[in-house]
Amino acid sequence: MAVAVVTVAGRAYRVGCEQGDEPRIEALGRLVDERIEKLRGGFGEIGDQRLLVMGALGFADEAEDQRLRAEALQKEVETLRAERVERDAREAAVEARLAEKVTDAADRLAKLARDLAGRGEPETP
Repeated sequence: MAVAVVTVAGRAYRVGCEQGDEPRIEALGRLVDERIEKLRGGFGEIGDQRLLVMGALGFADEAEDQRLRAEALQKEVETLRAERVERDAREAAVEARLAEKVTDAADRLAKLARDLAGRGEPETP
């Protein structure tokens, strides 16, 4: 197991992680530290623990917003897929009817051609 070192609110923390994940963990640590420092700048010295809780709540709020957005997008994708299936079914039905009409027309033309070739005038259907 690898170890990443992150500094948050002036304190260094050793965090266990998978080998190769150290840069990502350290970058995340910088994000947390930036959030805490921003809160400290806005609220002053209200205590590290309170700042950490406020920072965590901010991240949780953002994560929840993203979860809800992803959920809404997933529903939209499902709706679009269902609409596509319905559209494809309608198109297939139209194509089938069109193919039937073309076949009927071809049969009628073939019959007319036979009638003209055989008698010189068409039969009345």
